[in-house]
Amino acid sequence: MQRSPQGTSVDDGVARPPFDPDVRAALDTADDVVVSLAPEEIPTLRARAVIPTPAEYTLEGRLRAEEHVARSADGAPVRLVVLRPRDRGGPLPVIYHVHGGGMVVGTPFDVLPTLGQLALDLGAAIVSVDYRLAPEHTYPAPLDDVYAGLVWMSEHAEDLGLDPDRIVLEGVSAGGGLAAGAALAARDRGGPALLGQMLVYPMLDHRNDSASAHQMAGAGTWDRTANATGWAAYLGALSAEAVPIYASPALADDLSGLPPTFIEVGSAETFRDEDVDYARRIWASGGDAELHVWPGGAHAFDALVPSAPLSRDARHARSRWLQRLLSR
Repeated sequence: MQRSPQGTSVDDGVARPPFDPDVRAALDTADDVVVSLAPEEIPTLRARAVIPTPAEYTLEGRLRAEEHVARSADGAPVRLVVLRPRDRGGPLPVIYHVHGGGMVVGTPFDVLPTLGQLALDLGAAIVSVDYRLAPEHTYPAPLDDVYAGLVWMSEHAEDLGLDPDRIVLEGVSAGGGLAAGAALAARDRGGPALLGQMLVYPMLDHRNDSASAHQMAGAGTWDRTANATGWAAYLGALSAEAVPIYASPALADDLSGLPPTFIEVGSAETFRDEDVDYARRIWASGGDAELHVWPGGAHAFDALVPSAPLSRDARHARSRWLQRLLSR
């Protein structure tokens, strides 16, 4: 997990967009920033993960937590963590959360403390899916898990006190790519009707060849080398010609028929151009998309510096979009 100098330009002569000052300071001082990642480093990355405690992800008991089990396409169990405000009755709108981690690391409890506050503010529930990780489980297992959990939740919404007509599919980073793939699958398979999809700096394109991917190589967080590691772990032995749109949503020629979509990305990160292009093509297909490109944001900047003004603005934009969506 290599580090590199940070800035608007580096010794290799590549011009890069500047990092936000708070992001830059964190990149210069943090000792756990993942810039590049090799396959053999995946176990180390997993070993140093810190899982929120129940007190943290229930916000000291303000959210009630329970777990349920769905079944994936191959019969494997899919754990679902359900959080709901204790002071709210049903049926509640629901944020179906898909965690990040480059396809190779992460748990359903990741970012739940932050997402939980959003759920309290909105009067919504959270359902977080525990999908299987690569490279032990290659495509389609992780996507099948995400989709199976979505279908199970929709079918059992009444029992869970949830509103099946107000499901927002939300994913972060790799989870954003899986969420986008699940939205395409729901569209094409006649699956659950989604009120919206929220894609937070999503990992959408296995080709890993955009201008921003090359521009940010060796800089910021989760660079092109790390991205190649994550995609190779997820796709396994699939040939480039055999990669389906549900695995790599940027391949989809037709982005019509998708629910209203929120996409955000940093200006100084690998995924910038593929995410901007996904929004552009939703618009070109006649769809509804809101795009935010946060100036100076590295990948996962809001987790890196949660108290920074840029991070607070990003969280506020997500909240306002969800409020508008749920009020329709």
